[in-house]
Amino acid sequence: MKSYIFTTVIEKDEDVWRAYVPELESRGAATWGNTRDEALRNMQEVAQMVIEELLEEGEPLPPSVTVSDHPVVAVTV
Repeated sequence: MKSYIFTTVIEKDEDVWRAYVPELESRGAATWGNTRDEALRNMQEVAQMVIEELLEEGEPLPPSVTVSDHPVVAVTV
């Protein structure tokens, strides 16, 4: 099992919050939520699907994605 770490942008977009991973947005790594926390949770799910798809297809990950062979914990406050 590996952990993949990347920066996510979260911004207010009218009445909702938009979240995306700039380096993976062209592959569908973008979502939204009614709250900032919901957008971040949704982004977690979408990013996992995009990373899994890239790995299955043998596509390279963007160089900005950090890969760890150990579990990681991220805290966003």
